Amino acid sequence: MSKIRAGRVGEQIKKELSQLIQSGLKDPRVGFVTVTGVDVTNDLSLAKVYLSVFGDAEQVNGSLKAIEKANGFLRSELGKAIRLRHTPELVFKIDESVAYGSHIEKLLGEIGKHEES
Repeated sequence: MSKIRAGRVGEQIKKELSQLIQSGLKDPRVGFVTVTGVDVTNDLSLAKVYLSVFGDAEQVNGSLKAIEKANGFLRSELGKAIRLRHTPELVFKIDESVAYGSHIEKLLGEIGKHEES
């Protein structure tokens, strides 16, 4: 039963954080950031937030540092938006799956071109 609740809370955190990062943060280092997923522990004490950042490695690192610096602000605003007894601790991680998927697609395209010739 707690896994179902953790999943629902994770989806709500994902929705609220997406809005907060896009509209609430004024840091110029935050570029085009998308919240791709949130994993919440069963006791709702920790939330791993997976982010996808558009840009090169420098922009990715800058955006991640800016978001980590705003962790307290994001957590307090999240606590106001979601009514929980304790707001989960937020841990931000870069989601590499989008970049990995585009890399695989590029490789498959090269294989297709090589087989045609």
